[in-house]
Amino acid sequence: MKRFSILIAIAASAALPALTLRMLQWQPDPVVETATFGVAILAAGFLLSWGAEAAERHIAQGLILAAVALITVLPEYAVDMYYAFQAGQAGPGSPYVHYAAANMTGANRLLVGVAWPLLALLHWMKDRHRSIELTKDNAIEVSFLLLASLYAFVILLKGSITLIDSIMLVAIYGGYVWRVRNVVKSETADEEEEPGPAAALGELLPRIQWMIMAGLGLAACGIILLSAEPFAEAMINAGRALGINEFLLIQWLAPLASEAPAVSVAILFVLNGRASGGLVTMISDKVNQWTLLVGMLPLAVSVGAGGVTSLPLDARQLEEFFLTASQSLFGVALLMRLRLTLLSAAALALLFLVQVGLAYHFKDDEPRTIATLTGLAWIYLALASVLFIRNGRRLLEIIRFTVRPSVASATSGIRSSAGERERHETIDAVGQVSAKTR
Repeated sequence: MKRFSILIAIAASAALPALTLRMLQWQPDPVVETATFGVAILAAGFLLSWGAEAAERHIAQGLILAAVALITVLPEYAVDMYYAFQAGQAGPGSPYVHYAAANMTGANRLLVGVAWPLLALLHWMKDRHRSIELTKDNAIEVSFLLLASLYAFVILLKGSITLIDSIMLVAIYGGYVWRVRNVVKSETADEEEEPGPAAALGELLPRIQWMIMAGLGLAACGIILLSAEPFAEAMINAGRALGINEFLLIQWLAPLASEAPAVSVAILFVLNGRASGGLVTMISDKVNQWTLLVGMLPLAVSVGAGGVTSLPLDARQLEEFFLTASQSLFGVALLMRLRLTLLSAAALALLFLVQVGLAYHFKDDEPRTIATLTGLAWIYLALASVLFIRNGRRLLEIIRFTVRPSVASATSGIRSSAGERERHETIDAVGQVSAKTR
């Protein structure tokens, strides 16, 4: 409890300079301002993650992993909603339209291209396991990520994100939450332990736990609301002051700051022997960003514009969206066997590094940038197609389990985790030995 209190004090201290700047209405150097408010958002994200983490023992596993994924990316939502709101106020030709799309696509691509491979690497370094094994229940996350990824191509065909898309994407996320609400915790000892600092709250009375969790959430939300606008504007000014392309800065720097708490929670899962929980948190994070985050953009634009409108996608943004959707589909294809191997993680990381490197290299050449994005997107799609064809039966089993779990459990070949298989084999062996002894 002492360690947890110290961590809360550190997070609060990290946010204090940003709150002071906001109260005094003082604007320092853009780089300093970006760092100050970025650190505040990062601290708020950790406060949110600790509160959600502590709630894990009170809620069904599937639902809490979805909740953790949603809560810990609230900083990302705040920044992107600000850009979308400003885009609505400024009109279709505003650069804020590009900023909103850039922040959204960057956040989604960072999750799959960096966070997923990082978890697989840490799992191998810690336990020397060459893959993170998921359970049949995790077919739900994979199925809904597939559905959201396929719907992204509908948006591409239209060339804009409309309120109809908002309704569809929110409905997909609602279906996902409804489906995971009854996924219960495993009864193993590992699953009963909290993965991070918030474990200390488990020693308190439930009523006090909920009060602390609510306090952490409210404090974090207040910090995020006060920091999102100056952080978003400071990044634009910092890019101009440093001579860095502000589009790339917003696409990669902002998501790095806002996604760090969510990734940290997933890393804690891995380091505490719960690699599958960490990966599922990141998959769930991807589901809610690919549905709710994208779906909220037209709403924010409409509020800013004072009427119903949409978020238009120009040639550059269409290709960014195409690349993001293709990468997402490739990520789903790699999870068809309900595991993420080191080889799969390496493929995701390598392709991500290639796209970032080429995007930076051609940052001042718009036509070549668009051509590069298109080429990489088709590479993702080609690889995904091969994997879907090879694992067609697995795909049908995953969808069948998501739609009708009772039937699929009895008939499908979806594999459980490695631990579950080993446990069943051990039980069978012991039973055979006991029978022979008798």
